[in-house]
Amino acid sequence: MAEKEIMEKAYSPESIEEKWYKFWLEKNYFHAEDSSGKPPYAIVIPPPNVTGSLHMGHALNNTMQDVLIRYKRMDGFNVLWMPGTDHAGIATQHVVEKQLKAEGTSRHTMGREKFVENVWEWKKKYGGFIINQLKRLGSSCDWERERFTMDEGLSKAVREVFVRLYNENLIYRGNYIINWCPVCRTAISDLEVEFAEKDGKLYYITYPYAKGSKDGLIVATTRPETMLGDTAVAVNPDDERYTALKGKSVILPLVERELPVIMDSYVDPAFGTGALKITPAHDPNDFAIGLRYKLEMINILETDGTLNSNAGVYKGIDRFDAREKVVDDLRAQGLLVKIEDYKHSVGHCYRCRSIVEPYLSKQWFVKTKPLAEEALKVVRDGRVKIIPSMWENSYFDWMENIRDWCISRQIWWGHRIPVWYCLDCDGVTVATETPSKCSKCGSSKIEQETDVLDTWFSSALWPFSTLGWPENTEALKTFYPTSCLITGFDILFFWVARMIMMGLKFMGDVPFHEVYIHALVRDEEGKKMSKSKGNVIDPLLMIDKFGTDSFRFTLVALAAQGRDIKISEARIEGYRHFVNKLWNAARFVLMSVDGDSAGFDMEKARKNLELKEIDHWIYSNLDQLVSDVRSGLDSYRFNDAAGAIYQFLWHQYCDWFIELAKTDLYYENDDENVSVARKESIKFVLVDVLEKTLRMLHPFMPFVTEEIWHKLPLNREGHGESITVAPFPVCDDVSCNESQAGKIEQLKTIINSIRNLRGEMNIQPASRIDVIINFSNGEDPEQIKKLERYIASICRTKSIQIGTNVEKPPQSAVAVSHFFEAYVPLRGLIDIDEEKKRLSKQIMKLRKDMEQTTRKLSNNDFLANAPEEVINKEKRKLEEAETEIKSISHHLAILGD
Repeated sequence: MAEKEIMEKAYSPESIEEKWYKFWLEKNYFHAEDSSGKPPYAIVIPPPNVTGSLHMGHALNNTMQDVLIRYKRMDGFNVLWMPGTDHAGIATQHVVEKQLKAEGTSRHTMGREKFVENVWEWKKKYGGFIINQLKRLGSSCDWERERFTMDEGLSKAVREVFVRLYNENLIYRGNYIINWCPVCRTAISDLEVEFAEKDGKLYYITYPYAKGSKDGLIVATTRPETMLGDTAVAVNPDDERYTALKGKSVILPLVERELPVIMDSYVDPAFGTGALKITPAHDPNDFAIGLRYKLEMINILETDGTLNSNAGVYKGIDRFDAREKVVDDLRAQGLLVKIEDYKHSVGHCYRCRSIVEPYLSKQWFVKTKPLAEEALKVVRDGRVKIIPSMWENSYFDWMENIRDWCISRQIWWGHRIPVWYCLDCDGVTVATETPSKCSKCGSSKIEQETDVLDTWFSSALWPFSTLGWPENTEALKTFYPTSCLITGFDILFFWVARMIMMGLKFMGDVPFHEVYIHALVRDEEGKKMSKSKGNVIDPLLMIDKFGTDSFRFTLVALAAQGRDIKISEARIEGYRHFVNKLWNAARFVLMSVDGDSAGFDMEKARKNLELKEIDHWIYSNLDQLVSDVRSGLDSYRFNDAAGAIYQFLWHQYCDWFIELAKTDLYYENDDENVSVARKESIKFVLVDVLEKTLRMLHPFMPFVTEEIWHKLPLNREGHGESITVAPFPVCDDVSCNESQAGKIEQLKTIINSIRNLRGEMNIQPASRIDVIINFSNGEDPEQIKKLERYIASICRTKSIQIGTNVEKPPQSAVAVSHFFEAYVPLRGLIDIDEEKKRLSKQIMKLRKDMEQTTRKLSNNDFLANAPEEVINKEKRKLEEAETEIKSISHHLAILGD
């Protein structure tokens, strides 16, 4: 068959990827059965934000999931990969509000109902963007089951959970210090606050002992504007400086409110003056002190960050402008003692990066300690295993010190809290369905809570809500608990811990058995990717440039447990070369078997197999590969599994087995012709080993493996119409003889030694050589004599002599190993006299260079002034020259003997 009918010369991923993904969808290979005789294996996708687009974190996370899903599908499991997206309350509302602003309107102008309709329209138009990108990545999710955290089924689950938790007194509403974002205008959880070191100021302010006095207690603070909400000053009871102030009071400057001086061990005597202003409505620690001493809690802020009427004359001023105004007024009254530079940690909103405010507000909370106790136990006793285990300590630390979870958000897009307030009796009705009247007094004058639930509340239910809960569906019975979760460390507490708590509470079982925490993808220098640094690598651009398979394989090949991934275009391009290597190997194999399934009968060849040493060797290595790949995938060592396939395909199958097989396919010698049966056998082994390797490689590189697999002359019975549902290899079905396989390792050593001699002695590639192989240490040369044709073919010999106690011919290059010496006579191969001259000139030049380098390194001025790397470079040059001279002298000795 003509060459181009077998396979194109180069692999072009574009059309091939589209073709096979469409084929897989049409064949419904990604669909899981609600009930099946196969063992279940399930993963729920960490739902990407509906606003999102594919970034490196998504690419790594979803590639790892897909590798496991394809592996388990091939290995006979009923596999479910549950896809979906998250409504991403604050992020989505922010995007839509930005769009409305550009159109000259706002959500407040539209009203709540119309605005929410507008967001649904936006979601319908743009919300599937990232799903299509995941498909480009090759993700084999069960797309028929795709869920959205605000679709009707999940909304029902959210309401059910809220009501049950409320009825068990695990959800409550109360005044509490929360993190408030004045820009997003909503509460955010502790986990959504990102802290950064900032250069600030420490202000020392006198709180007079009496009105009009300049004598008083000096207090240090970083937030002078919040003093307007102070309700006490605290000192440590063990601080002897302030013992006399017990039971006394001071006057709050500017406001002239009398404040008690309280004694509390929380106060650090070493901070500032050891006297602490207490502002319960604007600091979480002060809030706790306020509760202990029953202090008044005065909120001085509006939701937009301006000061309210409780701030008196400062009402309406922005919080940061108010700081400057307060400081100026204190200075004018002689109450500002001093200002010092002070570096401290400041909380920022994860979404808009503005500084968050501790803010006293009426919010809804989940009591998390009762839920956390069981969630701690299941990780400690191994019912949930976190991999790598180093993340378990982080999990324990957070769960042991967990605070109540603020679940209300002051936005419109999200799950509206299922609570109704009675306008007549102030009663509260909590229900899964909209009530018609107050559950306490029967009044129809009821209004629903305006707040929505934190996005993570619905995400916490994801492993069971997506399977139909609260209904006891077949899917829920089959796939819950799920098998594993793959996610980043940044949402270990946001999401993973909360899923464990909710799964245990509502399903009575863990949501998954294993959690694999993958590392960050960084740039090639190990820096975090960011748009501002200009070092972001776009996954879709890499897919367009190098193909999906190259990109996916790069990610998993570099994904060592607990170690961040350093990625670059050069690395992806390197694995594109691996794809090309595989493609070219497949082209050779297909040309060797005539490229026509009708022209080569694999089953007939299997029945008449005539296996030789090279076949036993490659099958032995293939068996080891199966073991290594399975072990790697079963233990989430993706890089080990990928690396094993890479090494086998490139270095064992391509570099060695194909080269050795060429000898059996094409070797002709008057004394030893290769039999027809042997040629058929080597064709079988070439195809068989490639096919099994393709099946192991398929989870990593789904497209190129499918394309090649369909071109192989296979009996499809038992394998199906696609490699994606073909069985993952187990122990090889062709037995191998390990002792015969071992002879090939000896053969490789001999061939490599002779190849090295050719290169070292500058023997032209076209020149044929004489080779003498002298065995030692009692080795039997007869086994290698049987393999002589491989040496002859690969090393381009005109004669080979193999034996023991063979004398070394004069002027021979020598290779020495622990079990043999190889001699290559050089006379007639090279012009020995010219080669001697050339090598002598090379030594002279190197010695001249060494003299210059030595002089430089002996110069004290150079050593004193040159950078360390320059000095080290000169030292390396000297060492390299010495090594080269030693090697050249060795060759000269050979030529002169």
